[in-house]
Amino acid sequence: MTARRRYWLMKSEPEAFSIDDLQRVDIEPWNGVRNYQARNFMRDGMRVGDGVLFYHSNTAVPGIVGTATVASEAYPDETQFDPKSDYHDPKSTREEPRWHLVDIKFERKLSRTISLDEIKRHADRLGEEFALIRRGNRLSVFPVSAAQYKYLLSLE
Repeated sequence: MTARRRYWLMKSEPEAFSIDDLQRVDIEPWNGVRNYQARNFMRDGMRVGDGVLFYHSNTAVPGIVGTATVASEAYPDETQFDPKSDYHDPKSTREEPRWHLVDIKFERKLSRTISLDEIKRHADRLGEEFALIRRGNRLSVFPVSAAQYKYLLSLE
């Protein structure tokens, strides 16, 4: 029996890594995540083939700008071992890495940004458990239900 496809929302600041960057490289390691819960979602929850909503954060109009697919199982994030990296973690070792990542593969750019404001206007359809609009949520990676994924893309 194959596991059913799961869905995720992954945030990136477009100045650091945008949907256009992903389109250009096609597959990219989602490195630099330094939140344990987000790491756990990637390490323990994501499977090859899962769907991803690509979200631009910390920009004039934050929102969903494209879709991607999880392209690898989780593996250690190399940036944690690099003293020159902004994401270096001196307490992490190759024997016991703290930080894991997955590769994501470009699927498509949306015809328009589905803005955070628009998403908030549909909160009643998405449910109060939808992490993006839950007060205090700062996670850059989190699960989205199949129904939420489908509904959000229907707004395009």
